[in-house]
Amino acid sequence: MHGGLLIDQLAGGNANGSPESTTHSLDFVIVGAGVSGINAAYRVQSALPHVNYTILEGRHELGGTWSLFKYPGIRSDSDLHTYGFSFNPWEKSNPIATGESITAYMKATTRKFGIDKRISFNHKVAAAEWRSDEQRWRLEVNNEGRRKIYWAKFVIMGTGYYDYEKPLKADIPGLERFQGTRVHPQFWPEDLDFKGKKMVVIGSGATAVTILPAVVEKGVGSVTQLQRSPGYIVNMPQPKPEDPLPYYQRILPRWMVLRWLRFQFVLVPYLLYLLCQTFPKLMRWFFRSEARKALPKDFPMDPNLQPKYNPWDQRVCFVPDNDFFKAFHTGRARIVTDTIRTVTEDGIELNSGEKLEADIIVTATGLNLQVCGGIPISVDGKPVHIPDCYVWRATMLSGVPNFAVIIGYVNASWTLGADASSRLIVRLFKHLEDNKYTNATPHITEEEKKDPVQMLTLKSTYVRLANGNLPHAGRTGPWKPRDNYFLDSWTASRARLEDGLAFGRVAT
Repeated sequence: MHGGLLIDQLAGGNANGSPESTTHSLDFVIVGAGVSGINAAYRVQSALPHVNYTILEGRHELGGTWSLFKYPGIRSDSDLHTYGFSFNPWEKSNPIATGESITAYMKATTRKFGIDKRISFNHKVAAAEWRSDEQRWRLEVNNEGRRKIYWAKFVIMGTGYYDYEKPLKADIPGLERFQGTRVHPQFWPEDLDFKGKKMVVIGSGATAVTILPAVVEKGVGSVTQLQRSPGYIVNMPQPKPEDPLPYYQRILPRWMVLRWLRFQFVLVPYLLYLLCQTFPKLMRWFFRSEARKALPKDFPMDPNLQPKYNPWDQRVCFVPDNDFFKAFHTGRARIVTDTIRTVTEDGIELNSGEKLEADIIVTATGLNLQVCGGIPISVDGKPVHIPDCYVWRATMLSGVPNFAVIIGYVNASWTLGADASSRLIVRLFKHLEDNKYTNATPHITEEEKKDPVQMLTLKSTYVRLANGNLPHAGRTGPWKPRDNYFLDSWTASRARLEDGLAFGRVAT
């Protein structure tokens, strides 16, 4: 059990007579102690101080992505002024932060607001069922072999959008024949020795772009980034602690500076996104010209930095202080744009005829996407098939009562979207209480289901492959996918809750 949380403990049993070790009854259960779960917890306890809640975390520590991934150089690809929590602003000068510092920041946040006392670690949710006769959720939880039952009026899934246990399988011919070391970034061995060795990193996304400069700095013999098609890579300057502060930061109160920084980092990336969507050719030229300035003069820009798609059709990779580009000045890093014919015992043969010798192959080819952490969800005994669902205001699943799924942005910091959802949830719960409702269920009409769109508005390969596992978005009203923080923030505070929702109450 977690410390400091007063909850009901009842001896009990299920319909089959098997023992249930402990039963807990709460208003909210939040699943996941990553950035989404911690943010939701703060919103619940600050807006609804009278309710009781807990966070169930399946792993041994908080942090989600940032405590799970251990590959070299792991860092945010969003700025921490917006990826951080609005209620506990990121105060360091560097907008791009390491995974270790993000985890430390999250731990400090939970201690500061007492959220740490509400977290139950090693509590993995095995199943969740809404029971209409109870007007509550019943969650079966595995706590290191002990079985626990949690009952909750409302469930918030802060489990992220990818599978922690099964990475995306790399479809690479002959990979099983490789006699060297194969590594997936999601399960990077902390004792992996790559100094002086030949490494090939397969992929062109943020993970590959992060690993390459990090292993160069730590002494890899050579590293080749092998990509089928390139992406957009953009520098984000990192202010140094010793740099003089801008004038406005020297005269304004600290709280005002932090608010301005957050607003600035919300607005500028959104304007950049709009520019990319409106003037793709101009922005393509701009990104390439900036990269060319930072690279060696003999670096082959084509095809290595000539993406086939427009900026922000896939996520743009931001790198701190041009570290990715600087790695190519060492002579120990290069990019090869080609396709794989087969992997051999000692390297990779390409369709161009070139062979890349390798001691280590890193498959940075994307994540295996899923929602709700793969937890089986049911309503009155009927399983919920998530790909059949539509997402109401990017927060709730059609046909599923009192159940929220926290999904952030793919064209901005994740936390901005997560916070908009959490604020909407607590507002909805207040509405239920004020009107003595016991449930709220999104309902979508057949007309609104026509011509569905992706929930995540990216064309990345791993997103395309996951479409069969994700819920849909619609093209109208509360079913549209989110892509505008300012609109979503207004929606969280002001939009009509009745649009797309059906309310009910237990019969008395």
